[in-house]
Amino acid sequence: MYEFPLFLSAGDQALVVEFGDSIDSETNRRVHGLLRAVERKTVNGVIDLVPSYRSLLINYDPLVTTASELKERITSLDSKLRDRALKPTRVVKLPTLYGGEHGPDLEFVAEHTGLSSEVVVNLHSEPQYLVYMIGFSPGFPYLGGMPEQLATPRLETPRIEITAGSVGIAGTQTGVYPLGSPGGWQLIGRTPVRMFDPDVEPPSVLKSGDLVQFVPLDSADEFSEIEALVAEGRYRVVMEKPA
Repeated sequence: MYEFPLFLSAGDQALVVEFGDSIDSETNRRVHGLLRAVERKTVNGVIDLVPSYRSLLINYDPLVTTASELKERITSLDSKLRDRALKPTRVVKLPTLYGGEHGPDLEFVAEHTGLSSEVVVNLHSEPQYLVYMIGFSPGFPYLGGMPEQLATPRLETPRIEITAGSVGIAGTQTGVYPLGSPGGWQLIGRTPVRMFDPDVEPPSVLKSGDLVQFVPLDSADEFSEIEALVAEGRYRVVMEKPA
């Protein structure tokens, strides 16, 4: 992580504020800290903010502010945040049914890691994962903090269609497919929660900086019950304050 942010031009209407050259939670928390500060202070001329693993893209109106003015304002905000211990604001609990038709690659992950399927599920559902960023497709969370014992390579040949809600592993990362799409991650389970819905506000259940915990379901019947409640708009995702 850099001591001071690095500013990179992204055309005449965007500025990249880079905080480091590696992927780690502290650098990412600094990204989220600046994002929240800019939103809270309503920085003049800022149109949109796009956080990533280690940087924040700031889109701005060049008729309202300049890159130099924006750099000065961002530097001031960052200096006030540097010594603060930024913490996630919520833990999002995602009910998940592991294995079977909802997690067709669970057995492969168990075989690859030399663990039993039960241990894989226990290890995967134990941590609270940091949402480093949203990308790839609308609402897709890149989650950090998966136990190293579960690291498993992507599929050699990606699937053409993956069901929305599928929970997967790719290398040392885990994530949730919010929409039906192609994909090459090893699928170990599925959540009945609708992760992205363009008809609600906000459309994505998760946002960068959240913590996520997967909560194993006991049966397909329990999964179906929650799925039915989601379809009727009567299910509310559990969100807690971090410990």
